[in-house]
Amino acid sequence: MSYIKGVVTTKIKGFYYVASEGKTYECRLRGVLKRRDRKDNCIVGDIVEFGEDGAITAVHERSNMINRPLVANIDYLVIQFAAVDPKLDYERLNILMLNAYYYNIKPVVVINKVDLISPEELEEIKEKLEYLKALDIDLFFISTYNNIGIDRIKDYIKDKITAFGGPSGVGKSSILNLLQDNMELEVGETSKKLKRGKHTTKGTTLLPLDNGGFVIDTPGFSSIEHPPVEDVRRLISLFPEFEVEGSCKFADCIHINEPACRVKEAVERNEISRDRYEFFLRCYEKYKLERWN
Repeated sequence: MSYIKGVVTTKIKGFYYVASEGKTYECRLRGVLKRRDRKDNCIVGDIVEFGEDGAITAVHERSNMINRPLVANIDYLVIQFAAVDPKLDYERLNILMLNAYYYNIKPVVVINKVDLISPEELEEIKEKLEYLKALDIDLFFISTYNNIGIDRIKDYIKDKITAFGGPSGVGKSSILNLLQDNMELEVGETSKKLKRGKHTTKGTTLLPLDNGGFVIDTPGFSSIEHPPVEDVRRLISLFPEFEVEGSCKFADCIHINEPACRVKEAVERNEISRDRYEFFLRCYEKYKLERWN
């Protein structure tokens, strides 16, 4: 029997829908892969092999996997916020970046609704996000209402699997509709009373792009939490800007109270963003209190 290779685009009640060379196949798991005690036997984003009978016989090794929503092999996490309505939440942006690094996904930052702010307000946002350059994180300013910057994002995510995360009401459904002509995601308005968006996306599905690749809206990221970081060394590893030249005085330095700390010195020289360092301190205190007792 010949086998076909493809990517799982959605899962519905035990059926797996697999995209391969422009076609979608309805498949089911075979034999040892079908373990009832494992919800991650085969998930959206998996690269699989299946036969002409639609039986999936192999699941390839994953480059990454996130649990909420359950999806694998994401190339980019587009962290999307609005410049206004709702107001840009820099703390949540940093938490989403922390999750991207934890799950080994390249973060990308997109700021929507730039048509609703003044040039001065835009410059203020750019200044606050200046630290992204040092982290090699690409930043896009867009307007889904005026179709500004959408073509740049289309080119950027071509042939990749891209997840979109961020709080509700920032225009994720609107941008996904613009990225793919055939998408018809429900678009929700921002609640003027609560200043937060209404949830509109109800499932986990890879949506094909006309120019190649897939996008996925990730509703679980609207209420994102800190990732389950195991210890302080792991937390430090999620701040790539802490990889500074030279060594701290102490080999086990955690960059908080120790003398002759290269990271703290870099913060004082403005080589590391003070906002980012203070976010690291808040994370440390949170984990120490809630997880590392």
